[in-house]
Amino acid sequence: MEFRQLQAFLTVANTANFSRAANMLGYAQSSITTQIQLLEQELNARLFDRLGKKVVLTDQGQCFYIYAKKLLSLAAEAKETVSNSTTIHGTVTIGAPESLCATRLPIVLQEYGKRYPQVKIVLKIGAYNDFLYWLKNNLIDMALFFQRKVEHPNLITVTLRDEPIVAIAKRGHHMIEKGRIEPADLREETVILAEPGCSYRTILEGILSSANVYPETVLEIGSVVAMKQCTISGLGITFLPKVAIEEELKSSQLVDLNWAGEDFNTVIQLAYHKDKWLSPALNAFQSVTKEFMGIQ
Repeated sequence: MEFRQLQAFLTVANTANFSRAANMLGYAQSSITTQIQLLEQELNARLFDRLGKKVVLTDQGQCFYIYAKKLLSLAAEAKETVSNSTTIHGTVTIGAPESLCATRLPIVLQEYGKRYPQVKIVLKIGAYNDFLYWLKNNLIDMALFFQRKVEHPNLITVTLRDEPIVAIAKRGHHMIEKGRIEPADLREETVILAEPGCSYRTILEGILSSANVYPETVLEIGSVVAMKQCTISGLGITFLPKVAIEEELKSSQLVDLNWAGEDFNTVIQLAYHKDKWLSPALNAFQSVTKEFMGIQ
């Protein structure tokens, strides 16, 4: 079993395509195919099912994926430990929700890129449950997310800052006259929500369920930008991190409805698996993130 075979296997698994994996690794497709075949012969297991141009992991492939990641990670750790190089290099894979990618994360990535130009950053956008799965299976190195402050037995979490969630509507919305709104006020309203799995949507649904409140209409939208535009257009009330709508609040395109229900108590957390080896590149990313996203 060779490291190049493991790298080929992981790249095919991540791209679901042999030719795309070959392009990424700079090999001929026939070479990638041969490496996978040799690996399957050695393991005496079928790792992929070929479905036309797409390939998917078999059950045995999914099991081996975890070990392949660990083997390559251990090899990288060993190389880094004995190397005399003082230059930080490598690849870090970060998971983050769209709302953070559009607000607080860009300055972190920009500064990190300036300080460590030889590190490649891979950004995977997802929701809270995605991050838990990806961290568990070593598909990402670290995650950043909005959530109530929680401790997870398999994760090391670092709380960076409070991040309030606000109820907002367009300028002139009839709810503004109330001065503040509570869960019961949403019964006959249209509420614009993020996709299922979004942490602050999950928290809101729990708050409303406890109050036995179910909005008359729910619009489910997968983009923070689209949620803001639909709210500005008067399609309904939405809930978003305050940092994501600061400009619209300043310009009065959107108005804070002063949520008086149960507090969301949302914070931004950085998390990684408790068994994760933190390479110099990952330690540096954590430091820069704390510096620029933590409480000033």
